[in-house]
Amino acid sequence: MIAVAPSDKTKFYTLLLAALLSCLSFSQTACIGNFSGDFPCDGYDLMNHFDKTTLSSKDGSDIWGWTDPSDDNEYAIVTFEDKTCFLNITDPINPIYLGFLNSNAGENYWRDVKVYQNHAFIVADNVGAHGMQVFDLTRLRSVESPPESFAADTVLTSGWDGSTIRSCHNIVINEAKGMAYLVGCQSANGGGPIFIDISNPGSPFAVGQYSEDGYTHDAQVVTYSGPDETHIGKEIFIGSNEDKVVIIDVTFPSNPIKIAEVSYSNSAYTHQGWFSSDMRYFLVGDERDEISFGLNTRTVIFDFLDLDNPIYHSQYFGETEAIDHNLYIKGDLVYEANYSSGLRILDISDINDITEVGYFDTYPQNNNTSFRGAWSVYPYFDSGNIIISDINRGFFIVRESGTLSAGDLMFNKKEAVVYPNPANEKVVVSLKNYRIKHLQLYNILSQKIESFEVDSLGALSLDVSGYDEGIYILKINKEFTYKIAIKR
Repeated sequence: MIAVAPSDKTKFYTLLLAALLSCLSFSQTACIGNFSGDFPCDGYDLMNHFDKTTLSSKDGSDIWGWTDPSDDNEYAIVTFEDKTCFLNITDPINPIYLGFLNSNAGENYWRDVKVYQNHAFIVADNVGAHGMQVFDLTRLRSVESPPESFAADTVLTSGWDGSTIRSCHNIVINEAKGMAYLVGCQSANGGGPIFIDISNPGSPFAVGQYSEDGYTHDAQVVTYSGPDETHIGKEIFIGSNEDKVVIIDVTFPSNPIKIAEVSYSNSAYTHQGWFSSDMRYFLVGDERDEISFGLNTRTVIFDFLDLDNPIYHSQYFGETEAIDHNLYIKGDLVYEANYSSGLRILDISDINDITEVGYFDTYPQNNNTSFRGAWSVYPYFDSGNIIISDINRGFFIVRESGTLSAGDLMFNKKEAVVYPNPANEKVVVSLKNYRIKHLQLYNILSQKIESFEVDSLGALSLDVSGYDEGIYILKINKEFTYKIAIKR
């Protein structure tokens, strides 16, 4: 028995609520004893998991995110061999699968997506005349009967100098400039970047290309603000080109200028990389060095203090033999999707003493050197939601343990209102533009207190006078979850 002083009740109930939320009929599963359900973990909880078969019968590939500027709702964009899927994850425990956009040219091995100005830009590899699909994400605001089958708003097929854009391995976007860069395309420039003006997302057009360094597998493009003062303000393209990293000035797409290149020992396939937040260092994953040289997961770090003279700095080895794939950096944390070992989070606040600070393994069978498991990760939502695409197991939402508050559980914050809160006798439930059909009330011990079957458009009054004082969870229909307090 725990005695709690009256002044401490609110804090106590809040902490207890967080610990017991996973006991409710949600998909949230806390990371306890290095497991979140069946998934190995350290410091990161599972919010929800859509098995691959729920979204597609084909293997998964890339993932990206979009935050709607009109209401801060968050959306996941998840790709598969045959389609691109869209989910509202504003309530990470109760995400909604809104619909899908089929491939423009049949099934393929890989599909890649990025976002600019409320539009998704999608390419596919090894699939023929696919081009670049453009999809207006604001259409997701008003989906009446999910999951809906969408059509692209436009498809770009015209490349530079009258060429045709067919299959491309990847797409990179510099949002600061409104430019997209298609890489690894089946094109006359050998798979080097093709520059696309997307400043008007509905009418993209090619403005240049680069072919001097052959095939680019992936890249990052930034408006440079790093330590090299001679390049401040320029558009800098950092390409992962199979056996090296190339640095190109693409400020003028019609006249790209190579700045430098850098390589490293035991290279097998230079796959993808990302700038540190201060643009001093560039971290790279090699997709085949674990296979070719028997290494543990390796991340290579370059010093880009002088862009004209980049140098190898160091390398970090993980604890498993898994192959690294895509990595992204937010603040001092690196989020690596490392195939069979899942998502790994590294702290690079001290670049000379990199440490792993957490993980969530989406592929629990093993950590072998294989091309199975986590493909990519998107860690940039302000809410703290992190989304992962897994080739074999579909789509995951995770977040750092202890960061989800009850207030975060309410889907579509500008639509659902419960007042007064705290309440004494009655609670008004207002759900703008939605019909309220089901209400379920849970107490702090995760016990269902009562269920209500109703039929009300907009708002209704709920009598809570017969319930004891405390913290409760009110579920509205199947999508909305709200914390309420009853006080006497």
